Amino acid sequence: MKPARAWVRLQSGRRLNLLEPNPDSWANSDLAIGLSRTYRWGGHSCWDLPLSVAQHSLLVMVLRQKLRPLEPLTRGDALRELLHDADEGLLSYDPISPVKPHLGADFRALAGRMQAAVQTRYGLQPWDDESYAIHKQADRLAAASEAMHVAGWSAAELHETLEIGIPPLTILSQRRTACGLGSRGRRG
Repeated sequence: MKPARAWVRLQSGRRLNLLEPNPDSWANSDLAIGLSRTYRWGGHSCWDLPLSVAQHSLLVMVLRQKLRPLEPLTRGDALRELLHDADEGLLSYDPISPVKPHLGADFRALAGRMQAAVQTRYGLQPWDDESYAIHKQADRLAAASEAMHVAGWSAAELHETLEIGIPPLTILSQRRTACGLGSRGRRG
């Protein structure tokens, strides 16, 4: 029986085995392209274009620094923030949160192997409890803000429907009109 494999040819011409990723299988530009062409929110957006995982990763890095301004990110910490969803860029898939539990253990293992390859390639240090907690705070703040300002959910829907407990950034409030949201957060 032939072993299972799933190859993708990357822009660099390299081939990446998605089932058994080798940390040397992609060029940095391949990862950047994958992150920029993999979309958040299932590709749905009230913007002209969807939000990419690359844009989300940059936002998380900036928010992480803003949450602890007196503790500057090291180069390694910044890279770890930027690459926290790198597996999604290489797999070309960022499932929305409600779908993730239905994808099962095999998908979690697949994503875990890809992220492990990324960590090996870039020498990323594992999260300790404190750094992971602040990362997750930045990641959740980014998700809440994207939900409202990119995907078009209202503040009430963030809490009631999406069960996001952290309030979004309001600095982006001008963007709400681009989503067609009225004062109560509804279209129209």
